[in-house]
Amino acid sequence: MLPERRAVVFDLDDTLYPYRRFRLSGFLAVARHLATTRGLDARLGFAALVGASRSAKRGREIQACLEQHDVPAADLPVLLDVLRHHVPRLRLSRATIGTLANLRRDGWRVGVLTNGQPTIQARKVEALGLAPLVDAVTYAMSCGRGVGKPDPEPFAAIARQLGVPPAQIVFVGDDERCDVAGALAAGMQAIRCAAWVPGSRSTAARGVIDRLTQVPAVAHAFLEEGSNRHAA
Repeated sequence: MLPERRAVVFDLDDTLYPYRRFRLSGFLAVARHLATTRGLDARLGFAALVGASRSAKRGREIQACLEQHDVPAADLPVLLDVLRHHVPRLRLSRATIGTLANLRRDGWRVGVLTNGQPTIQARKVEALGLAPLVDAVTYAMSCGRGVGKPDPEPFAAIARQLGVPPAQIVFVGDDERCDVAGALAAGMQAIRCAAWVPGSRSTAARGVIDRLTQVPAVAHAFLEEGSNRHAA
């Protein structure tokens, strides 16, 4: 029998949605800014940014775009601000929305614990329409020392928000260090999500899923097994 108080907590980027969509949204914002300020066709600017992201220039996409189209390097600081502070165009898949609804319908509390700058992450949460679909959202870098996952304080904070003991929480995330190791150290169960990023084959998590729709069944099995073990 499952414990009455139980929860599933999800990481955000590359767990509930593919992070590449946020990057593409930022590239589009930069391309449109260049079209407005420099007259560069937005399609050409966007193509240059995407192309650079798939090359050795990954991480320096804006610089590569400026060089390719002879735009002054002095534009870089403004464009970096556009990238960081744009309002993202994101959406959750129907499968993800259905998974969150199914968990709550079946008595699970549902939370989100995400690394990254809180203001940026909050814009993602708003764009995805997550707030009404979950019971709590915690920004890890706003907790404790402000260093984010895998520090134990963010995990303790989401457990407090949900009102569920760590031992009765299943954490789902893509990052082996921040999500899996952090959750296990906090006394939670862990599932590694390989839905968007395969990652390494080696994991300390008890389970690996390649579709979020698998989460309810796996989480149920984990906690039911633990409950039966304690009962015995």
